[in-house]
Amino acid sequence: MSRTIVITGASGLVGSATIDSFLNADWDVISVSRRRPEVFSDKKFTHLSVDLQDPEACNASFGSLSQVTHVAYTAVYEKPGLIAGWTDPEQMSTNLTMLKNVITPLSKAATLQHVSLLQGTKAYGAHLHPIRVPARERELRDDHPNSYWFQEDYIREKSAELGFGWTIFRPTIVLGPNVGVAMNTIPVIGIYASLCRELGRPFSYPGHICYPREAVDVRLIGDAIVWAANNPNAWGEHYNLTNGEVFSWRDLWPTLADYFKVDLGPDVPLRLSDYLPDQEDLWAKIVTKYGLRPMSLSDILGQSHFSADARFGYGLTELPSPTFVSTVKIKQAGFTQTYDTEQCVKHWLNVLMDRKIIPTP
Repeated sequence: MSRTIVITGASGLVGSATIDSFLNADWDVISVSRRRPEVFSDKKFTHLSVDLQDPEACNASFGSLSQVTHVAYTAVYEKPGLIAGWTDPEQMSTNLTMLKNVITPLSKAATLQHVSLLQGTKAYGAHLHPIRVPARERELRDDHPNSYWFQEDYIREKSAELGFGWTIFRPTIVLGPNVGVAMNTIPVIGIYASLCRELGRPFSYPGHICYPREAVDVRLIGDAIVWAANNPNAWGEHYNLTNGEVFSWRDLWPTLADYFKVDLGPDVPLRLSDYLPDQEDLWAKIVTKYGLRPMSLSDILGQSHFSADARFGYGLTELPSPTFVSTVKIKQAGFTQTYDTEQCVKHWLNVLMDRKIIPTP
């Protein structure tokens, strides 16, 4: 049976991993993003460079893809500064429009069988108020405007109209190798450690308050999307995704200091969203010294230094409410993949070194 999936946001954190997962499962893959994704598989796939905010470009690109059976929608629009945009009506409207610009022409050209969407802990209102511990998928929808609800309602409507299935995933903090994206802490850590080593300054934890978190390896997300695409019992369901354990960034810091061969200093709160952009000149020297890819800090960071400040607890004056989610539902449904978070962080830092994004210690 021919199985062809369109993966949007393909150069992003989840999108590129999803390409690898579907290629590994021997699917035909059409990736969609403005820049070609960097993947690990050597299998061939089709790439379309499309601006999802341009309806005419989307109609032209997707209107003839009659072979498509599935969609993994991993694209997201984030405004500069990141966090303020989460409650911005214009950002919500743009994210809904982008989804429509994909589904409308595809649903006319092809017979869709299944669509996967991404949400996150903001679905439980974690960015606005304390949430139930653990947050479970069966809870009533948290009553606040956000892109998730607009996109979900649209997909539910189109599913009922056209007869395709859908699955929605809610990952926690996502760990992977991508640069220039909105929320990936891995390159932030790599850059900060590299700057500390070059300056001879201690590798100090940059937050005010550390607290336990949950994270998920991006490979797990991609494999979960493949699992759902193949599994009608997962259609019409929401699933939380984590590595299967809790951790804290502060508790990782000593092992990261050893990994980077830098001295571990006492905690020194530092707003990385201010500090890192000011180091462009030093980074240019590091790039030349170590033969790295000719990328600026802004090219590598994207918006991720803003989310890193929040994740490291910069500016907090008291311990925040926990944001733990349950993954019992997806495990009971048959998807039981787990990862060691500490090993994930080191794995993806190794990839950034192999790709000549950050220097090897």
